[in-house]
Amino acid sequence: MTLKKIVFVVLGVCPFLIQLQAQETAERQANYELTDKFQDFTLGGKLSNISLSVYPRGINDTDNFWFEFQTTSGKEYYYVMPAAGKREPLFDKGKMAMQLSEFTKGVVDRNKLDISSVTFAKDQGSFEFDYKSKRYSYNRLTGKLTLVEKKEEKKEPEDPVYSWMTFSPDKKYILYAKNHNLYVKGNKALGIDTTEVQLTTDGVENFSYAREEEAGENGEVPTTALWCPDNRHIYVVRDDNRLLRDFWVINSLEDSPSLIKYKYEFPGDKYVTQNELAIIDIVEKTVKKAKIDKWKDQYIRPLHVTSDSKYLFFERTKRTWDEVDVCSVNLSTLEVKEIIHEEDKPYRDPHARNVAILNDGKDILFRSERTGWGHYYHYDGDGNLKNVMTSGEWVTGYINSIDTLKRKVYLYGYGKDKKVNPFYYMLYEVDIDREGVTPLSTEDGQHNVNFLKSHNYYVDTYSRVDMEPKIMLKDRRGKVIMELAKPDLDLVYAAGWKKPERFVVKAADNVTDLYGVMWKPSNFDPEKKYPIISVVYPGPYFGFVPTSFTLDDSYCTRMAQLGFIVITVGHRGDTPMRGKAYHRYGYGNMRDYPLADDKYAIEQLAQRHAFIDGKKVGIYGHSGGGFMAAAAICTYPDFYTAAVSCSGNHDNNIYNRGWGECYNGVKEVEKIVKDSLGNETKEYEYKFSVKSNAEIAKNLKGHLMLVTGDMDKNVNPAHTYRMAKALIEAGKDFDMLVIPGAGHGYGSADQYFERKMYRFFAKHLLGDARADCWEDINRSK
Repeated sequence: MTLKKIVFVVLGVCPFLIQLQAQETAERQANYELTDKFQDFTLGGKLSNISLSVYPRGINDTDNFWFEFQTTSGKEYYYVMPAAGKREPLFDKGKMAMQLSEFTKGVVDRNKLDISSVTFAKDQGSFEFDYKSKRYSYNRLTGKLTLVEKKEEKKEPEDPVYSWMTFSPDKKYILYAKNHNLYVKGNKALGIDTTEVQLTTDGVENFSYAREEEAGENGEVPTTALWCPDNRHIYVVRDDNRLLRDFWVINSLEDSPSLIKYKYEFPGDKYVTQNELAIIDIVEKTVKKAKIDKWKDQYIRPLHVTSDSKYLFFERTKRTWDEVDVCSVNLSTLEVKEIIHEEDKPYRDPHARNVAILNDGKDILFRSERTGWGHYYHYDGDGNLKNVMTSGEWVTGYINSIDTLKRKVYLYGYGKDKKVNPFYYMLYEVDIDREGVTPLSTEDGQHNVNFLKSHNYYVDTYSRVDMEPKIMLKDRRGKVIMELAKPDLDLVYAAGWKKPERFVVKAADNVTDLYGVMWKPSNFDPEKKYPIISVVYPGPYFGFVPTSFTLDDSYCTRMAQLGFIVITVGHRGDTPMRGKAYHRYGYGNMRDYPLADDKYAIEQLAQRHAFIDGKKVGIYGHSGGGFMAAAAICTYPDFYTAAVSCSGNHDNNIYNRGWGECYNGVKEVEKIVKDSLGNETKEYEYKFSVKSNAEIAKNLKGHLMLVTGDMDKNVNPAHTYRMAKALIEAGKDFDMLVIPGAGHGYGSADQYFERKMYRFFAKHLLGDARADCWEDINRSK
């Protein structure tokens, strides 16, 4: 071949190779423009305010109600008569807009009517409402609007109502704190003497009657104390934090940077919060302390005050979280009575507990996991078990509503129907006096229920991540009366939004089913390979796996648009909603328990779907999820390619005492101590041990970004700094973002962080490093 021909061949091939290389590079680029477009579906976006549910607003003392419903064209108002099975517009929007325009002399758009403070006449033929600071009356029969003239009465202006005011049930007295003590005065609006009366004198800093957030402020502030129904007695659980250690953050943004000090408890601390129960009588002006002590460092939680204000019911929990009492205290004699005692090893979950006191303590409904499954038990006021209410290999959750006349309880249950995702709330009716449940709303989806006045009807909104909400009016037997409304999602779909997909995989034990959700790019091509990012939160009292339909899913939709498959999946130990064995899986192993399940879930999905690149794996999490993300990439350094760890509690030895001791375990050590005279007393020591992320920082091979707010009082920045120090000492390269002035959430800097995270994943999972050369964080191309 001559030189001329060789040159010709090379010149002919080069444009093709260049074009192929450019096409390949374009396919690897993150689609920032598409991600920006999907901001419309998040909170504050133009498509984010579309109504996905209905809140029924009861009318007088009837089952009739009205509701408002936002669509893309405006707000709709409806009037519903359940007994008649009728739904109709609350008013004629055209007539209303024209008449309002006449009254206001301004522009009134019929689709942008925004009315408030609606009150109905007794016969419901008319209603009054506020519109632009004026009061109107609308006759539903004639369609006529009238201006409600305010009566001019000569009277002293009422004092404004402030957040620090805690009114007595009859509204005559106002309770508040000042200088850490408790005060009361009359309500001037009702003609009661406003002379300030000091009720306590022992309130001090860190042992205050004021609400913790406002305890240090001057003047009148909210109190933690609460009124009893008799308008005479007051009760308060006061926290003594005086011996707690000090913790700090630095406010670097003030003119003169300052140290912010706050009280904090580490797991295993010798000195922790002490609870005191005080009963105050405003007539006798007495303050009495109830003798409630049983265990060292116990927790106290008020439950209920009887209608005659004779008894206060409360719950006390041992520091080790494995024993609990339901008690009552006589508010006059201060006699304390232990009613129910429960032991639950290794711990009773404080986020799943529930106690309902009915009929002034004659009936007590107590939720327990004594069989390994969360169920309700009916006790009498003396602590005698009258009957089991629910049972079986499924879990009952919180009580939605109680009909005391019919002695029926309406509660949510999980996992009773084995064909349905066990995380879905389903509604059941339970008889207080006998065992058994009647299913009411058990369609395949996540249910949210609002009962009407008589309990004969309820509004049931149910959906799934891949199913639009069904908003139904049902009768007390669960029969559908009508569909109340349909979400207006046409523009959402037209803009390219797509529903995520559900999936089920096995846990690392190859037995337990794990439930997850997958997001794909809106321009998804099944012939392409996409890196995968796992969005994680390990619980252990709530796992972040969405179950209901939503347009705002904490970055997942937007992150997928960059060119990723994004998933979130449950794992053993993440929630009490699947029974005690599932939930207690992580006990004593706080760092490592969710990691194998996340890895194995991704491996199964990569084998199942050719479009997932199992060699390009990212992980993101915030708070407990930040802890998990960093632990995952350091535990499986050859599996995870990139991790973004935000505000992670990387060292639970310095995190919240109650949380750590409950979910990881604390060992109570009893010691017998003798004084110089040979007298013996018992002392207790609490041992706590947990693995930290700093211990495995040396394993890092991939790319890690640590993020923290420097004013985070929840997960102190020290957690992130300890992890950073361990990485530095191990000679590891990593990225770090400290957000000045930010707490546990990033506030105004959240969008900045989000874009930094997207650029990080684009660079390390897609190989798209274009943003390294961009000077503007908002640049998309």
